[in-house]
Amino acid sequence: MTPNAESVVPDTRQHLEDMYRRMVLIRRVEEECARAYALGKIGGFLHLYIGQEAVAVGAVAAIEPTDYVVTTYRDHGLAIAKGMSARACLAELFGKATGCSKGLGGSMHLFDEERRFMGGHGIVGAHIPLAAGIAFAAKYRGESNVTLCFFGEGAVSIGAFHEGLSLAALWKLPIVFVCENNEYAMGTPLDRSLSIADVSAKALSYGMARDRLFVTDVLDVERTMAAAVARARAGHPSLVEVRTYRFRGHSMSDPGKYRSANEVDKHKANDPLVRARRDLLALGRKEDELKALEASVEDEVQDAVRFAEASPEPDASILETATYAGPFAS
Repeated sequence: MTPNAESVVPDTRQHLEDMYRRMVLIRRVEEECARAYALGKIGGFLHLYIGQEAVAVGAVAAIEPTDYVVTTYRDHGLAIAKGMSARACLAELFGKATGCSKGLGGSMHLFDEERRFMGGHGIVGAHIPLAAGIAFAAKYRGESNVTLCFFGEGAVSIGAFHEGLSLAALWKLPIVFVCENNEYAMGTPLDRSLSIADVSAKALSYGMARDRLFVTDVLDVERTMAAAVARARAGHPSLVEVRTYRFRGHSMSDPGKYRSANEVDKHKANDPLVRARRDLLALGRKEDELKALEASVEDEVQDAVRFAEASPEPDASILETATYAGPFAS
């Protein structure tokens, strides 16, 4: 349902506008990543988040800056949603010393300790117990911080998924497990990889709270995640399945021929970015105001591209600090 402009307070409109800007920023960064990869400026693997922006932005809107986020190799969107700059993100992808991991991590290993974005992890499902460990540490220290752990539906058949959920439920950890179900585990469709379509039902095995959401509205994501985060702060972990869709292939090496153009177009018709823009117009924002916002995003992205291209590559001076925990005594 489209919001009524007369019934929504200005703060709500501004909040949606802020979220829209962050979603547009993520998408434009990802589109520039695709361009740079095609030009050979980005090497290795590249997994784009195009189509899933509302998940990251809505979820991060439901937590505090001191809360933790852990995710998979499809990590650019969540890193930016958590506050990482476009400059730090793109410089890392370009392999430059000014990147968030000094150019040593690349696309799959973005990391920002200050913003409590704890990666970017390349092995499917392996980060889920690590996220449970972060939540355990917060509880052990008597902190109120919550951990959000993101993964795809392809990870829920991995043993580490069950280990992480089992321990979280047993120890009542302050964590929300978020399955970004984009309907394809690499190129394998959902009905060929899972015996049940409802991933959230797996929470029942551990006596864990669950929720499920088909994503078309970033505000719906925020509301659903806010309820799960509140449970987590009270010591009740949750499994939340968010049904989303990626518009590009699994990675830049995947042309996505296993999907029809009609299927992709059907999902693009429900693009949460288009929905947010339409809602902002209904709430009283003017077309020229939104175009100005989008132009400011474009300026930010192009500045980040220039910064990444001009930045130096890492040199031998960082070898020791990038390999060992502390300097050796001379």
